[in-house]
Amino acid sequence: MTSVRVPEEPRTYHIAHIDRLASIVADKYLWCDAEVICRGLAGTNIGMSSIKQRRLMLALDSYPDLCVGDCVPFYFCPRSVMLYVIYRGEHPELDYDGGQEPILHFEAKLRVAVAWAHKCGRRWVFTLSNAGSTNFEERCDLAHLDEINWAAVQARDWRRCKEEKQAEFLTEYNFPWRLMDRIGVFDHTIRQQVLEVLNRVSPRGHWPRVEVRRDWYY
Repeated sequence: MTSVRVPEEPRTYHIAHIDRLASIVADKYLWCDAEVICRGLAGTNIGMSSIKQRRLMLALDSYPDLCVGDCVPFYFCPRSVMLYVIYRGEHPELDYDGGQEPILHFEAKLRVAVAWAHKCGRRWVFTLSNAGSTNFEERCDLAHLDEINWAAVQARDWRRCKEEKQAEFLTEYNFPWRLMDRIGVFDHTIRQQVLEVLNRVSPRGHWPRVEVRRDWYY
């Protein structure tokens, strides 16, 4: 696979069902899975329960008292492998069957996120592959971003680099809504629904750009 340089301004992407948007905006944070469970937050779970349970137990080498499930996960690209699983709807461990259309992409700048984490005392790492597996490597220094396989991250055909495409950025406990720059949506119908939620829940609060990005979907 052809080598690709580290992007000048790396972006991160978190995906969630649109029915979680109102609580995210109201709380002003995305919460890690452990906190979602603790708070009993409503909304559609689009992940695989077995993998989510494993992530709750997988400790990070850099911080042995912190598990993957104690962190809010982001990919380094839209149109992720997980979104493809949702799009196909055939995986036996996937309970969600509502398709990709209601799934939102929340986009944020990596370096801005890391600066916020340092200021607030939040721990963070990035992984070189899927943090839901049992043999991923992690780094906690942006100087090592070149160790991510960026060609795999950006690949449209990722059959030979599936794990590396799923490199992740993980932030401890929560992630602030105000750092979201953009919400990518499937079509204009979903965009209108997002705008209605923002207008209802936070008419004078933070509004990321809301854009139809059909190229971020399958």
